[in-house]
Amino acid sequence: MALDGAFLHEIAHELSAVLLDSRVDKVFQPSREEIILLMRWRGGSARLLLSAGADSPRIHFTRTAPENPKTPPMFCMLLRKHLGSGRLVEIRQLGMDRILHLIFESVNEMGDLVRLTLAVEIMGRHSNIILVGPDGKIIDSVKRIDMEMSSVRQILPGMGYVLPPPQTGKLSLLENTGEEIAARVENLENTDLAKALMKVIQGVSPVLCREAASYAVRGLDVCSREMDPEQRRRLAEYLDYLSAVLKDHTGSPVLLSEPDGRPREFSFVPINQYRGALVSKEYPSYSELLDSFYGDRDLMERMKQRSHDLLRLLANASDRVSRKIEAQREQLADCAHRDTLRQYGDLINAGLYSMEKGMTELETQNFYDEALPAVTIPLDPRLTPSQNAQKYYAEYRKADTAERMLTGLIVQGEEELAYLDTVFDSLVRATREAELSALRDELTAAGYLKNRGPRNKRPEKLEPLRYRSADGFTILVGRNNVQNDKLTLKDAHNYDIWFHTQKIPGSHTIVVSGGKPVPNSTLEQAAIIAAYNSRARDSALVPVDYTVVKNVKKPQGARPGRVIYSDFETAVVTPDRQLVESLRVE
Repeated sequence: MALDGAFLHEIAHELSAVLLDSRVDKVFQPSREEIILLMRWRGGSARLLLSAGADSPRIHFTRTAPENPKTPPMFCMLLRKHLGSGRLVEIRQLGMDRILHLIFESVNEMGDLVRLTLAVEIMGRHSNIILVGPDGKIIDSVKRIDMEMSSVRQILPGMGYVLPPPQTGKLSLLENTGEEIAARVENLENTDLAKALMKVIQGVSPVLCREAASYAVRGLDVCSREMDPEQRRRLAEYLDYLSAVLKDHTGSPVLLSEPDGRPREFSFVPINQYRGALVSKEYPSYSELLDSFYGDRDLMERMKQRSHDLLRLLANASDRVSRKIEAQREQLADCAHRDTLRQYGDLINAGLYSMEKGMTELETQNFYDEALPAVTIPLDPRLTPSQNAQKYYAEYRKADTAERMLTGLIVQGEEELAYLDTVFDSLVRATREAELSALRDELTAAGYLKNRGPRNKRPEKLEPLRYRSADGFTILVGRNNVQNDKLTLKDAHNYDIWFHTQKIPGSHTIVVSGGKPVPNSTLEQAAIIAAYNSRARDSALVPVDYTVVKNVKKPQGARPGRVIYSDFETAVVTPDRQLVESLRVE
């Protein structure tokens, strides 16, 4: 669901209640389209997230502290220059549009007190964050829009800031009564009631319009001009209810999720149209709701941007190895007739007495077959019969050698493909820059990346993920192949318990037993953690093998993360995100 003007109205009120008269302490830009302002006031502070991402534009408080790039982007430096220590004096929404203006008082280079506007435009792929000077001209923006990108509205430094084209003719829940809106709906051409409400009301989302329509007609399929007087009365009643909620700020943040926990919709009023098919949960604040709804998606997008080079490298390497294996398998299939070549040589030698140079073929009986069928053997007329036999023997030896070599090469290729698969799995689950750096080091050591040369500073120490079971046992999870090896083969003790998803790329998971018997409840939780930290995170009924560490060995010359194990048992579990996060120890 997209954040609409009505929901933004409630967020603006939430932000104003806390942030007015606060000052900008720090400015961060963790990704290309995200800005975080650390706001401080006497006795408190908060992080304000501004996002212009096409799939997640929004503004709200956030508790997360995403990693920032080593070199701040230019727009981040510009905001630090102009808004550093600036005081937020006003938060203004333009009607019910999805535009919020943050007005700051700041001191310019001449020492004068000026007012700057940070315009947060939440409009899907047209979303933007624009810094406007006291003269109304654009200082800069997260997204620069030139004439080639839009002939309607350009956003470039030095140009005057012009608002997006308004939605003319629409009614507002803050200014019009429910009866007025219902009358306008009835005057439209006959269409779906929810779609008619979208055309008439400013700043409302499809889910809110569907909810109003569902309440008015009690879930029936009724078009805009087909409402009876009672249905029209109920529509006006619900619209007046929404108006009162927005004016008095009496709404409650509600998140609707699928039964498996995936977020689906959010609103500032209860949503009943799904008739219990979705699970409803109230949040203490709108910011906490949006943090929950968008948090994982934003983290994945940030890491995708930062790991783009590694993703491309792994994709190219996997494609190259796959094509090589396919070619080798085709060559191996050609070697399948090698025994026939040897038999031809034997048959020629057996018939040398009846052959002479210049023959193009030999017709004889195949004594390798009990039925003694006739067989025709092609001959090279330039060679003697003995030389023809030796030629077939040479081709047999070549095919036999090729088969042995190709079989080994295919096994090596499949192992390399499996290794690249494990690196890719670690990459898609990475949440920190340090994890990406460790993966780059691993790929450099494996020869997939060129050595980056000496580093200017020591890399951040990367510890395994740490969990604590309900029974108090420590559970450690490797973040990459190199750490998996270290965790399993060096750090763990013989009678600690080792877990790994069966034939699925994932992390090594260790239950630190401390010499004590490990209860079944901890074993089950460790298996769930191992399944969650694998490619099968979103699957159900995942097989997880487990055994004591002394049964886990590393084959000589094996790639990082590759082990073999024996005397194991298998647990079938379903990954549970809420359980895993509740057991996490920071």
